[in-house]
Amino acid sequence: MSRFLLVAPPLTGHINPLVAVAAELTARGHQVEWCGYADRIRDAAGPTAVVHECALPEAGELLRPPTLTGPAAFRFLWEAFFIPLAEAMAPAVASAVHAFRPDAAVTDQHAVAGALVCERLGVPYLTSASTSAELIDPLADLPKVAAWLTGRLDALREAIGDPAATHDPRFSPYGVLAFTGRELLGDAAALPWERVHLVGPAIADRPGDPDFPWDALDPSRELVFVSLGTANTDAGARFLHEAAGALELLADRVQGVVADPGGQLTDPPPGILVRPYVPQLELLGRARAVVSHGGHNTVCEALWHGLPLVVAPIRDDQPIVARQVAEAGAGIRVRFGRVDAPKLAEALRTVLDDTGGHRTAAAAIGRSLRVAGGRQAAADHLEQLVTAHPAAAAGR
Repeated sequence: MSRFLLVAPPLTGHINPLVAVAAELTARGHQVEWCGYADRIRDAAGPTAVVHECALPEAGELLRPPTLTGPAAFRFLWEAFFIPLAEAMAPAVASAVHAFRPDAAVTDQHAVAGALVCERLGVPYLTSASTSAELIDPLADLPKVAAWLTGRLDALREAIGDPAATHDPRFSPYGVLAFTGRELLGDAAALPWERVHLVGPAIADRPGDPDFPWDALDPSRELVFVSLGTANTDAGARFLHEAAGALELLADRVQGVVADPGGQLTDPPPGILVRPYVPQLELLGRARAVVSHGGHNTVCEALWHGLPLVVAPIRDDQPIVARQVAEAGAGIRVRFGRVDAPKLAEALRTVLDDTGGHRTAAAAIGRSLRVAGGRQAAADHLEQLVTAHPAAAAGR
């Protein structure tokens, strides 16, 4: 039996893949503990998850102006959240390592404290890349932003990591678990494939919703799932209203289920189910298409189920993920801030009817993602890491 420490930020989309990996490791007889934010982790992993609690930065949760996009949004994300988060998490990560004495760790790509503390304390670790965006170097055309981020990461390393290390802490020298597939990455020939393990989405059981009205679903109509994730409630009001309008235009053949955690749709058209939270994986198993902001987890889980997408990216990695979906032929990209109900309805008709081959492409990508191995493949790589470094925990 080995001991694995999982380090995650307080972001649901980053936690969910690791929940599946943790479940697989536990099923194999290994011991798993977490370092992060107990409420978020236990909401996803269950109440028995062992969590070494971290402090939040002074700013608390991630809050951004809804109009902030592009390079400015990227810089804001790191300056206002990820860098302070690393500084706030570092003491707890170090305490967790000393208390738990893990044989190896998995550190989320954006919980940089995990990587820096592990390198300083000699813990072998794999990076968890919950999005494919940074695998293709999104700052290649923004050298000033790239140089700024490198400087900030170097300063973090001086403070909490090993100053002698030289690698980018977002990419472990031991390897990267990338929860995506080669078909979505496109032209990524420059990746160090010996270190980047494309394992596809990590699918596992999640807490259900006993109150979800399954009997309200109409089996004679095609189910379309609409979600902007859990971090975009500030920006999503207009789009969700247009999406509800599109679903109403297609009401003769489509039934929509809309995830609306911010309560934006106060008066939806009849026949559309609007819920603050939904059992997403169960819904995807019944759906025929997905309307999404391009969140990486939702996109990969939809494709894993062979579902075509209409993607309306807002910011961060979403434009990159949306481009990957469109270039792979598995969906249609629309403009988040400008698309209206008729255009959304037209895009939905196209993917539902497969007139552009989107369903066929999504099904093919789904088959390849399932072959990638998901949580089982991720656990295999972690076991191999411990085998390759059996004495790593001896000095702690």
